[in-house]
Amino acid sequence: MSFAAEPNPPSNALDVLIKSAIKAPTHVFDLLRRLHQLSLDQELVLKNDQTIQNWKDNKELDADQRKHFFDNIMRDKFIALTPDKSIFMYNLARASGALNVVECGTSYGVSTIYLALAVGQNAVQKGVAAGDAKVIATENEPLKAEQARRHWKEAGESVERYIQLREGDLTKTLQADLPSIDFVLFDIWTPMVMPTLRILEPKLKAGAILIADNTAAPGNGYGEFLDHLRAEAAPYSALTLPYQDGLELAVYTPRS
Repeated sequence: MSFAAEPNPPSNALDVLIKSAIKAPTHVFDLLRRLHQLSLDQELVLKNDQTIQNWKDNKELDADQRKHFFDNIMRDKFIALTPDKSIFMYNLARASGALNVVECGTSYGVSTIYLALAVGQNAVQKGVAAGDAKVIATENEPLKAEQARRHWKEAGESVERYIQLREGDLTKTLQADLPSIDFVLFDIWTPMVMPTLRILEPKLKAGAILIADNTAAPGNGYGEFLDHLRAEAAPYSALTLPYQDGLELAVYTPRS
């Protein structure tokens, strides 16, 4: 008996983004690689920025001061989901047949492209009109929202037609006109996660999937969120997937 050799792990983060990993037109695939590279380059700079580390270590700052500093630092940063997490998310959305997705924290719209590809392909497969399948994207920074729209326009119809962008504070923009939700991505400042989940929870379908990024990172700020998901009577099954800095996966399982 012989066994095939195990494949070598990727030598860099972009190596996982191969054409067999997602179904996307070539120009969209190339756009994603370009945007991921920009994001990865920015993350490397941030990790080596001592100013940010000093801010994290400063116990005298209150929540508002921390948010102000965080917003200023991140105002022009991609900080997209890494390629491996993005590919997983896309395929999970495809496998679940998600048609209505909420993305909490759009930034420059990289992860939105993956979600819109999945939603659009699910809609075509199910014979659902484009107007009945969408990614509700949310972004508070006008400049990021503007650039995200440019990226989606560059991606073209297979992406752009399935995105509805809501600009402003998502705890306000998500208060109305929500469909029944199949899938949620949380990739925002962590103090905003629980207030947002409380808004979305009444609209979650049974079996809805929740993804949250960086839930195992040091000082991640997800304590209340994770406690909520894992409480004994919680209507969720949840676990932290072993990606870098963690990726939380939860399934909404309300009692019938």
